[in-house]
Amino acid sequence: MLSLELKDFDIEQIAESGQCFRMYRIADNIWEIFALNRFLRIQKREGEHIFYCDQDEFNDFWSDYFDLQTDYGEIKKRILATNNEYLIEAVKFGSGLRILRQDLWEVLVSFIISQQNNIPRIKNCLKKLCDMNGGKFPIPRDFLNFCELDLDSVKLGYRKDYLLKISKSVCNGNFDLKKLKKMSYFETIKYLKTFHGIGDKVANCIALFGLYQIEAFPIDVWIKRILETRYHNDFSLERWGLQDIGGIVQQYMFFYERRLKLQ
Repeated sequence: MLSLELKDFDIEQIAESGQCFRMYRIADNIWEIFALNRFLRIQKREGEHIFYCDQDEFNDFWSDYFDLQTDYGEIKKRILATNNEYLIEAVKFGSGLRILRQDLWEVLVSFIISQQNNIPRIKNCLKKLCDMNGGKFPIPRDFLNFCELDLDSVKLGYRKDYLLKISKSVCNGNFDLKKLKKMSYFETIKYLKTFHGIGDKVANCIALFGLYQIEAFPIDVWIKRILETRYHNDFSLERWGLQDIGGIVQQYMFFYERRLKLQ
């Protein structure tokens, strides 16, 4: 068990930021996190977080997973320097957000399921898939081995066909995950969009959350609404020199807008 005072880190904000669907609040200030086949419990206290793991496991996996080596203080300074009122409010509101360094396959599955879906349903689908697979996150071969009845019980809808086709493509070598990890952001988006079920929004989510290509700027219904209502479709990362950290800017915007609307 580790008690840590971490700058620019808030597990509650991260868990509710829409980038990961396998974080569960089990008590007022306690979360359980599943990352592929790893598990961690975190408790939030005044000024600190308690990680229920030993130092070796924290150093070997969770420190990188939570992107603790990145100086988000400097990133926030850059955004605050734009003097853009909305961005400043968003950064202050979500000051503990970080981009997780998640497993590529888990992110790919999660955001294919996310299409035209809400967060509680996405979480439920992923939990059912893991429960069907003995608690382990299903790899491509597992999807092909699931029987139709089991998959139908997950209630994936049209997304089932997308996942089965992607899984088959990975298994036969037509979808190369290792090759994808070596691509630039623009190559990544172009490559992902050649596969059935992956459009621009999902491709950018995979790039940002599965490959840590932080220049990606996914535009979902929340961001689209922000660009229309807050900026009258005249939003430009290049104007403020933030195009290289567009994904982090997006997370501040998404979290702020969504929490305002849900309050």
